[in-house]
Amino acid sequence: MNKHFLLIGCSKKYKKPLFCPLFLLLMAGVLISVPFCLQAADRLWGKYLYDIPLDTCLSEVTMPIDETQCILSDPSHSLVSFFEELHRLRDGQDTVINIVHLGDSHIQAGYYSGQVMRLLHNEFGNAGRGWIAPFRLSHVNGPSDYFISSSVKNWEAGRAIQSTPAVPVGVGGIGISTTASKIDFDVTIPAVNGAGYGFNQAVLYRERDALPLWPGGPDNETAATSFGQTIHAMHVLADTFALAGLTHTLHLQGNGKRPASGESIYYGLNLTNGNAGVLYHSIGVNGSMFVNYTDPEYICQLALLRPSLLIVSLGTNETFGSRFSAEEFAAQVHRFLALVREQLPGTAVLLTTPPECWKASRANRRTTYTRNANTELAAHTLMAVAQEEGVACWDLFTATGGKNSSRQWHANQLMGKDRVHFTREGYEQQGTLLYYALMRAYNDQYVESRLTSYLQAAFIQTNILSLLSISYLQRPSLLFSTIRANGRRDDSDNPDSKSVPTHQSRAAGSILW
Repeated sequence: MNKHFLLIGCSKKYKKPLFCPLFLLLMAGVLISVPFCLQAADRLWGKYLYDIPLDTCLSEVTMPIDETQCILSDPSHSLVSFFEELHRLRDGQDTVINIVHLGDSHIQAGYYSGQVMRLLHNEFGNAGRGWIAPFRLSHVNGPSDYFISSSVKNWEAGRAIQSTPAVPVGVGGIGISTTASKIDFDVTIPAVNGAGYGFNQAVLYRERDALPLWPGGPDNETAATSFGQTIHAMHVLADTFALAGLTHTLHLQGNGKRPASGESIYYGLNLTNGNAGVLYHSIGVNGSMFVNYTDPEYICQLALLRPSLLIVSLGTNETFGSRFSAEEFAAQVHRFLALVREQLPGTAVLLTTPPECWKASRANRRTTYTRNANTELAAHTLMAVAQEEGVACWDLFTATGGKNSSRQWHANQLMGKDRVHFTREGYEQQGTLLYYALMRAYNDQYVESRLTSYLQAAFIQTNILSLLSISYLQRPSLLFSTIRANGRRDDSDNPDSKSVPTHQSRAAGSILW
């Protein structure tokens, strides 16, 4: 049987190269199609499909950090849908992504979560300050980048940590009430700490029987007020105040009869600026634990913020129990996650482990501190639960140095005097670490996988043309037909040649079109 060598279109009998027009045309098509394929893939995947720059992200972290330990654990890739939303923001889509950071006293101060918020705003856009709560009116500390004050002095407060709250709690884990008939609030975003967080819309969350409020002062005539008509979570109304322009202050006032219940209950506000970007809601209550938030009514209220991502930073307070049990702690976390999955089915969850801290004991009028070994046990438990539940987890305990790390943080003046809480700088450095870990996961999980698809889309046409070329080279009949068209003779005149059955041609690997 006569074999043909057709690499560039020549036969065994006729050694002259035959530059077949069809083959050359296919090769030209391959070369010409590449830039068009790249343009098509660019339109398909967006012009911002590249890594978040993280080279200098940790430059302001003064503690020695092992970057290899500052990673998210997410084997189930549960954050991909959230990363997809971030990508759409980078690609210029006019949308708002809500993130809720739920926690305890580490979050209530606002330094830890506030640092994450600002870094995300710098990268993806600032949609506003988000949730603010009347902490100071409930006689506890609060973030320093906003203030809510009132001329009313007899406020009563309820908190999520209370087994039977004196006042129903709202989205922020607290609620305040008064029996006064004249009520007012002054919302202020300070120039320094609140720089960049002016707002043109405020949504007030209140009990359905509470006295309605409306803008006073200069905003009275220009603001568009829409009182809520839909009752959320069985008892919550949301009133919207659309302002004429960006402002850093808002005066709300009410002057009417007392409600039938005799008291007016308010929960907090949501401040936005009308821009696309991230809306980061920081919700922390001093002393809170998983069990305090494992309440169907509360999680139902949390759904009002429509979070795409729920970051949960709890576990420290559980470790101070005299009989801390890893098994019981794990069961509490499982119950919480089950409730979140039921009430927030489209929300991705990111657990964070507690940092190491100390326990204080007093004897002979002296206070001594010992390492709280339960924080390490709680961290391992949270990692295990996250693995079982298929949710993401960031090990802050390990990222900050692990065992005995609290001694170093305290020595570097990044930990408070109680050796449980951290200084403002300490919390901000932890916030930077969380942002770094989250964006590193975005780069590794989302961008890398999408780049693979990008390249596949870019060269799919090239591959098809290449297959056509291979098919052409593997089928002598194509060459022969070209030779005949050019007035050339083929091997059919050779008496020694034999026809090759079709099934043999297929077995040899030719592609039939």
